[in-house]
Amino acid sequence: MQYDQFFSAALDRLHYERRYRVFADLERIAGRFPAARWHGPQGPREVTIWCSNDYLGMGQHPKVVGAMVETATRMGTGAGGTRNIAGTNHPLVELEGELASLHGKEAALVFTSGYVSNQTGIATIAKLIPDCVILSDALNHNSMIEGVRQAGCERRIWRHNDMAHLEELLIAAGDRPKLVVFESLYSMDGDVAPLAKICDLAERYGAMTYCDEVHAVGLYGAHGGGVTERDGVAARIDVIEGTLAKAFGCLGGYITGSAKMVDAVRSYAHAFIFTTALPPAICAAATAAIRHLKASSWERERHQERAARTKAVLLSQGLPVMTNDTHIVPVFVGDPEKCKEATDILLEEHGIYIQPINYPTVAKGTERLRLTPSPYHDDVLIDRLAEALVDVWDRLGLPRNGQALAAE
Repeated sequence: MQYDQFFSAALDRLHYERRYRVFADLERIAGRFPAARWHGPQGPREVTIWCSNDYLGMGQHPKVVGAMVETATRMGTGAGGTRNIAGTNHPLVELEGELASLHGKEAALVFTSGYVSNQTGIATIAKLIPDCVILSDALNHNSMIEGVRQAGCERRIWRHNDMAHLEELLIAAGDRPKLVVFESLYSMDGDVAPLAKICDLAERYGAMTYCDEVHAVGLYGAHGGGVTERDGVAARIDVIEGTLAKAFGCLGGYITGSAKMVDAVRSYAHAFIFTTALPPAICAAATAAIRHLKASSWERERHQERAARTKAVLLSQGLPVMTNDTHIVPVFVGDPEKCKEATDILLEEHGIYIQPINYPTVAKGTERLRLTPSPYHDDVLIDRLAEALVDVWDRLGLPRNGQALAAE
């Protein structure tokens, strides 16, 4: 039997549906972010990255790099195995303490990625609650959806940020244990959940709350605790989940909450128990990033200002920016083929790297470019981006302001 024929057929389907993904070979240049070296068909070439989730450029910050190098030199590179077998390296203990403090919780538990922390955290918590019903926002990330599925309990989906629908489902669940799972900031549209209202409903109907702060930690709140800190609701949310791979510029994910909840997940979650721990150097670097952003507000303020300027400049050129009040800058395209073509032209002719956002990341017909300005995207880079996008929009006949869907 020719097994490769099955894989070829699967790949053919992706090509037919115009959602086959191509990864750019990029080499970031430390100290010059957002500059990078693109290893393309014609050889290496310098480009500007406009879609990195290293939102604040902390992956190149001297304190973060220094902590990683010093710890690797002192302790070596690997973790040596799972925490159950090899023990917990001390930088990881310090990191979990820093994360618990960041969110005002009793304890934290670090995983190898934000995806794993959601997938494993949600599933394990729900499995440990008898007769639990999960209420999940319709636009939750795939990692949360997988966590809900793997929980194996009843699940109900509430319309995105629709409090009336959430209340209706909470009432229907009656006296059963309930877990409400949602994000604070949705990264494709850039909209924010009504956290206080969700907490009000959860408290009224006796539900436990689980909030994904992946695209907000480090970026919002007086100390970088996320939207939950900014909105003053962190203490009202039972589980706050986040990542170390975006605003903190490192790698890993985590959950925070009560000591008993964290200990239970630590003790029962197979994806935690049987997975090698994060290396000491990564943990030390993440701790350095968290501590710096707890004390420094410059990065957050500059980040918001750069995002606002980018939106204003693009809108002034008639480009269809999908409106929101956060740092995410989605530009509507509405066609998967043209979305890919637009990004190819930007990279090959303008030296601008933006990855197309197509189905299944977003719904069909809402394909877009997702821009993420950093504190280091200066006025010259923003103006060059606008000029390049206008050129691409004119050449491809893409929709302008008034023709695109706006994020709600």
